Amino acid sequence: MIVGIPRALLYYKNEKLWTKFFDELGIDYIISPETNKEIIENGSKYAIDETCLPIKIFLGHVDYLKDKCDYIFIPRIETAQDTETCLNFRAQYDLIKNAFRKYDIKLLFYNEVGHKKHKEYKAFKKLCKYLKIKKSLGKYAYQMAKQTQLYYELFRSEYQENILKNSKKIKVLVLAHAYNIGDKYVGEPILNMLKKLNTEPIIAEYFDAKRCVKESLKVSKTLPWSYNRHLLGALELYKNMVDGVILITTYPCGPDSMCDEMIVRHYKDIPIVTLTLDAQDATAGIETRLESFIDILNYKRKNSYE
Repeated sequence: MIVGIPRALLYYKNEKLWTKFFDELGIDYIISPETNKEIIENGSKYAIDETCLPIKIFLGHVDYLKDKCDYIFIPRIETAQDTETCLNFRAQYDLIKNAFRKYDIKLLFYNEVGHKKHKEYKAFKKLCKYLKIKKSLGKYAYQMAKQTQLYYELFRSEYQENILKNSKKIKVLVLAHAYNIGDKYVGEPILNMLKKLNTEPIIAEYFDAKRCVKESLKVSKTLPWSYNRHLLGALELYKNMVDGVILITTYPCGPDSMCDEMIVRHYKDIPIVTLTLDAQDATAGIETRLESFIDILNYKRKNSYE
């Protein structure tokens, strides 16, 4: 049996958890390649009008895997950090089932639902039951996978906090979802541009999720989306340690459009620039905006020292 894992959406949050789980069970898996123009174009063929870019990318990665494995791993996560997720995350299984109804593909369904305690483990437990894996082996595989994921998250968070404390470069807090900033086609070019401009990009997504979500309550008690709360809380925690903020959103994301507007209105004393990305290859406009923004941050820092 070979399981296909789409390199899209929540893969960028749970890569270590999922791959280590299958490793411990001895199940072979393949991961779709880095996102490219062809994957986006293929995914767009299955999408309806106004589908957001991350979903088009997800569809493209499933399309790549559809004839290369026995099962395609499709996670459905309804809640995270005791708040809601975007409806697209809650509808992934049905979306793929419908979009690829003409093909004979089997979906390996992972369903993390509700606010109940240990919901993540219960989802893996049901997955093991479907695969006819012994309960004890499944529990051990989950424990090892969870430990690996937590260590990885801790390392990333501590690494970034160390940069915040010690780097003398212009520090820019990048507010972008994991599936945007981690994607080679979407987020990586922006990070490369920032590094070429001799700045230190700080990824909000890589800070501790529970701590950030809790901190976000200082700004809003009604924001419904957990992944946006994560980014908002990171900004609230580290706003005094960075020179500016970049908001990255992919068209047309509803939660981001609302949350980004709230951030701009609330944090009026912090230099903020918003970048809205689509499937276009051209980056000249983004480069120009980033260069101008970094010039402003350099000027602001220089004047603050004088």
